[in-house]
Amino acid sequence: MINKYLLPILAIFGVGIATAAVVSGNQKPPLASPPVQPAKVPYPSYIAGAGIIEARSQNIAIGTPVSGIVTAINAEWGEAVKKGDILFQIDDRDLQGQLLVGMARIEEAKAALAKSQNYLRFGQDLTVGSSITKLDMRNRQFDAVIAQTGLDSAKAQVDQIKMEIERRTIRAPIAGRVLQIGVRLGEFAQSGTLATPLMMLGDASELHVRVDIDENDAWRLRPDEAAVLVVRGNPTLRTPLRFVRVEPYVIPKPSLTGQGTERPDVRVLQVIYGFDTGVLPVYVGQQVDVYVETPPIAGAKVAFTRKP
Repeated sequence: MINKYLLPILAIFGVGIATAAVVSGNQKPPLASPPVQPAKVPYPSYIAGAGIIEARSQNIAIGTPVSGIVTAINAEWGEAVKKGDILFQIDDRDLQGQLLVGMARIEEAKAALAKSQNYLRFGQDLTVGSSITKLDMRNRQFDAVIAQTGLDSAKAQVDQIKMEIERRTIRAPIAGRVLQIGVRLGEFAQSGTLATPLMMLGDASELHVRVDIDENDAWRLRPDEAAVLVVRGNPTLRTPLRFVRVEPYVIPKPSLTGQGTERPDVRVLQVIYGFDTGVLPVYVGQQVDVYVETPPIAGAKVAFTRKP
């Protein structure tokens, strides 16, 4: 008798469990709060763009005109340097050897010049026609000129070697701060354009942010409108921006590293804004978000005044 009712009861119980599981599985899980709240834009109408912080002078990739072993690094990370300060040096021992030979040739040329000038002065004291011929006198004059030319040539060769030595001393082209050092003592420094610069320098007395504005929104940009920078990861860190310039050539959108592959299907207008150093805990090369106030689209005018 019990077996007669047990199976239907178990079946009904199983159907109930299955139904409850299906209903529970179809319920949407509660939405998790984002770890960082999105930034609140202070403008009712705006355009937004991703930006990357750079020095006021832009980031200058320091290279070397001559490849060679790095024998000295005279700058440190974050160090302020003046224009003309030595940043690093390339091995110049081969040129130093040539310089010694060149200096010896100058002394040899000086002796030859003194000898020819002495012969010339002695000939000038003699009577032409009796003690010395005109031809001999002219030859002595030519010998003195040739000796002087030899001395000038020897000095020019030494000056050339010194200039080649100076080319292996890499100096700061502007006053600024060392942002990055990509070479180590004893490494071989390659000349030319490198994926990783040997050293990065920039004038960080004022920071700039290079903003990529989508070409579809470029017509809405107004240089005189307000703009704000928001730090990624903490939307409470923000600062107003000063308009600096528009680079009026619309380019394929690059990677924000500045040296990555491009997206040729998207083109952007690059706008430069400035802000004071120290107002935010940000660094050159850091990615940020920028919001620029614009007139409402319904009332926006196409007119846009550019500086000549």
